Amino acid sequence: MSTGPLIVLVGPMGSGKSTVGALLAERLGAPYRDTDADIVAAAGREISDIFVEDGEEYFRALERAAVRAAVAEHTGVLALGGGAVLDAGTRALLTGLPVAYLSMDVEEAVRRVGLNTARPLLAVNPRRQWRELMEARRPLYTEVARVVVATDDKTPEEVADAVLDALELKKK
Repeated sequence: MSTGPLIVLVGPMGSGKSTVGALLAERLGAPYRDTDADIVAAAGREISDIFVEDGEEYFRALERAAVRAAVAEHTGVLALGGGAVLDAGTRALLTGLPVAYLSMDVEEAVRRVGLNTARPLLAVNPRRQWRELMEARRPLYTEVARVVVATDDKTPEEVADAVLDALELKKK
């Protein structure tokens, strides 16, 4: 029987979930898994292509299935896509798990991802869209999180240390 993930990372695109997740897994001597990577592997195409060709609703269905499978099977560090928390079933699934919300402000998002990359939800007026996405998602990230770690002006190593400290987990 699986005990569930050691850590689940949630937060907006560009917050460092993938980078910090891999660091955390290494520090804990645990496997790392990213549900966005699971979706890309299963679909055989990039997320931006899924959005363009099949729409957001189809992508969200793939995402729900990927999150359910990962939470059930994975016992290491798990990173969820930025919009995974939009689904009430996913939020319920995260109840009681060690979830860390990696937060950042719009200026940090601009610095990290430039808001002009292949992000399907930021295609037009990316700064405004990022702010609107965060207005909708921030309460959901907070709802599922056991801890909130601000990533602004921090290195991935500093963020990983802060997550471990906040969740009171020990490095191997």
